[in-house]
Amino acid sequence: MNVHQTQLPPLLTVADFLDWPGDGSGMRYELVDGVLRAMSPGSDAHNTIVVNLTGLIWTHLRVHKPGYRAVAALGVQPRLSAEWNYRIPDLGVTQAPNRPGQIMTPDPILLIEVLSPGNAQDTRENVRAYATLPTVQEIVVVHSTRMRVETMRRDATGAWPENPLIAEAVDDTIALASIAAEFKFTDIYAGTHLA
Repeated sequence: MNVHQTQLPPLLTVADFLDWPGDGSGMRYELVDGVLRAMSPGSDAHNTIVVNLTGLIWTHLRVHKPGYRAVAALGVQPRLSAEWNYRIPDLGVTQAPNRPGQIMTPDPILLIEVLSPGNAQDTRENVRAYATLPTVQEIVVVHSTRMRVETMRRDATGAWPENPLIAEAVDDTIALASIAAEFKFTDIYAGTHLA
């Protein structure tokens, strides 16, 4: 049996990446220093957590922050080596309006990644890249194999903390200062084996 395997392109700029039609496999990619990096499909728990957070944030924004919008799988371009990097967080929030033909989400203030065991190293590297975006005020990493949330928030001077705030008790909540919201762990992890 002859299996056709598509060869991935060599180094790409962000402009090349956004014009690239894909490899025909349906696989999603990020661009990391000009190299395509495949994004693993999320587990059932991962995807449930993303949907829970999307619902919680969307509902909060509609009531308390009507000028803000939540965006799933948003594209962002880190400031460090910007021409060669395009990352895709699980969820984000921006105050910028959506415009026709816009691919990247402008001026995100909150970025959220749901961490899975298979992509932990990639996620940690993405978090460092997200911190280079001047509009990002808060970055949250939500674990999908245990109840644990890491929150990094800029201080009054705009500096990032050396270490994230950790919450991991079942009765914990996470505060998202960037959108003035607080959510219970039981709501974030609802419908998963962790709840």
